Amino acid sequence: MCSQLNMKSCFLSITAIFIFSQDLFSQQQKSDSSRLPFAIADEKRLSDEDLRDKKEGAYITGTPDFSSDPVNGFGYGAEGSLYFNGTRSDPFFNYTAYRAKLDFVVFNTTKEQREFFVKLDVPYIFNSKWRLRVEGGYEANPNLLFFGLTPKESLQGLTYYPANPSTGLPDSTNAPVTNAHWSDYEKNGLVGPNEFYHNYFKKEGVLNVSIERSFFGDKVGTLIGFELAQLNYTTFAGNSLLRSQSEAGLVKGVKNNFITIAQFGLAYDTRDLEPDPGSGLFLELTDEVSLKSLGSSYNFNKIYAHANWYQTILPSLFPKLIFAARLGMGYISGDAPFFEYQDQWSQEGDIEGLGGARTLRGYKISRFVGRLMEFNNFELRWRFAKAKMFNQQFAFSAVPFYDVGGVYDNLASFDFTQMRYSQGVGLRIAWNVNTILRFDYAWSKEDAQFFFNLAHTF
Repeated sequence: MCSQLNMKSCFLSITAIFIFSQDLFSQQQKSDSSRLPFAIADEKRLSDEDLRDKKEGAYITGTPDFSSDPVNGFGYGAEGSLYFNGTRSDPFFNYTAYRAKLDFVVFNTTKEQREFFVKLDVPYIFNSKWRLRVEGGYEANPNLLFFGLTPKESLQGLTYYPANPSTGLPDSTNAPVTNAHWSDYEKNGLVGPNEFYHNYFKKEGVLNVSIERSFFGDKVGTLIGFELAQLNYTTFAGNSLLRSQSEAGLVKGVKNNFITIAQFGLAYDTRDLEPDPGSGLFLELTDEVSLKSLGSSYNFNKIYAHANWYQTILPSLFPKLIFAARLGMGYISGDAPFFEYQDQWSQEGDIEGLGGARTLRGYKISRFVGRLMEFNNFELRWRFAKAKMFNQQFAFSAVPFYDVGGVYDNLASFDFTQMRYSQGVGLRIAWNVNTILRFDYAWSKEDAQFFFNLAHTF
C-alpha cells in the first residue's frame, strides 16, 4: 500500500517520528531520571547477565539475508535495525530491550520474490505507558502455494501419477503414488501443464499503524490498530488449483482486492527480555474485523489467541538453559477471501497458515489451512558459548525443537488424526542482546527445510 500511499512520504514520516522521539528521550535523560514515572512489574526487569551485555546509546545491526528453498529459489537481501537504547541512567533502561527501533528489510530471490518493509517500534513513547508501532511495505511473490481451503483438501497427502515413458508427463492410466515426499512430488507431479498447479502470484502494498497501552505494572497491554492493504492475486497458465476453485465459486479473492481491517488486542506479558526471553509468560488475544462499511471488499472476522511460556531449567548445571513452549489457535468467520485463511495477525508477527518458518517447520508454508487452526511449538534453548569480537557481544545457543498442529472446520470437528508433526535442530546467535539470528533445519514425513531468519520463532 505504501507504493500507492507515496512510499517516499511514508518513509520520511516514519523517520521523522523516530528522530523526534530520540531527541525527546535524550532531553529526558539529561534530567534526574533515577526513578520510573510509573510502576513496572519486577518480572519485566532484564536479567543481570543481559543488562551487563546491553549496549548504551544508538547502534546499528545488520545482516545479509540468504536462503535457498525449492519454492522461492535462492534468496538474497539484507535486514537491519537501528536501535536507540538510551543510557543506564534512564529509568527504563533496565525494563525494555530498547527505547526505539527502526527495522529495514530488503529481499529478492532468483524466482522473483521481492520485499521491502520499514518498521518502527517505540515502547514507552514520550516516557508514557503507550507504545507505537508502524509498518509499511510492498511484496511481490509469484511462488505462493495453495492446497485448498478446507481441512479435507489440504490435509491430503501429496499424490501424483508416474510419468508416461514416451511423453515424460504424468499419466493417469498409471496407479497413483500417494503420500509422496515433496521432492518426489515436485519432480514427478509438478511438470508440464501441472508445473504451477499450486502456485499463485501475489502483489501487496500494506500500511499498518497500532498503538498499545500498558496497565498493572506493564503486565497487561491493550492494542488498537488499523490496516490498509491493496492486493492482487493471479494464477499461471496451465492447470491451476486456485483458478479452478475460483471459477467454480468455491473461493473468493482472485484478482484485485482492497482490504481495511480494524484490529484489537489484549496481552499479558511477564517476559524478562522481549527479543530473547529467559523467563515469563506472554498471553495474547487479537481480533480483526473487516467490513464493507469501512471500505473493505469483504465482511469477515478473525480471532487469534496464543500463549508462550519461558522457563529457566537446571540453573545449577547450565549457565542458561531455557524451555520455551507455545500454544496457538485461530478462527476465521464470515465472507472471507482465500488469502485471509492463510493469515492470522499477532503483535509478535503474522502466522501464515500451518507450515513454514513460524509454525510447522517441516512443511511448506501454508501447507494446511482451515477455518480453525491450532498448533504447538516446543524448544529447548541451551546457551553454550559467549564471545566478544570487534566490541560486539555474541551468545550462541543450540535449539532442538518439535512442532505439532492441525486444521479443522470448527471445534466440534477436532480430531487427533488431523494433527501433523515436524521436528528439527537449530542455532541461535544473540547479537548485542537484541538481535537474534536464527538457523533452523526441520523435517517431517513429507519434507525437509532450512531457514535463516532474524528473531526467534516465538
